[in-house]
Amino acid sequence: MKPSNTGESKSRPVLLIIAIVAAALVGSTVLTMAKSSSSVINITVTNNSQRQIRHLYLAAGDPNNWGADQLNGSTIPSGATFVIANVACNEATIRVIAEDENGCFVYNNASCDANQTWEITNSTTPDCGG
Repeated sequence: MKPSNTGESKSRPVLLIIAIVAAALVGSTVLTMAKSSSSVINITVTNNSQRQIRHLYLAAGDPNNWGADQLNGSTIPSGATFVIANVACNEATIRVIAEDENGCFVYNNASCDANQTWEITNSTTPDCGG
């Protein structure tokens, strides 16, 4: 008579289920960590307009929740470039807002997947509140 392995054959499906559940948990943890981690990018703003840029703001998440002026009292004159370095991006995009000497604003949504450049030109339509 052949010995019975019924206990061993019954535990195989249970072990397989445990292995599948563990793999799913590990996979979802990795995806959650990837989504919650922030990237760090540089945003290069080139002013090729005839307007002087006096203030430069960032708004992460809520486009109406602007942070501090990135220029810290400096300006971006016509033909000049300014780099906002090491911008922490926790969202897919971050809004960049430039204010000129007339108090008018121009906006750009920068993608957080890589370093970004934004060229402000005379054809960039300003928002002057009117």
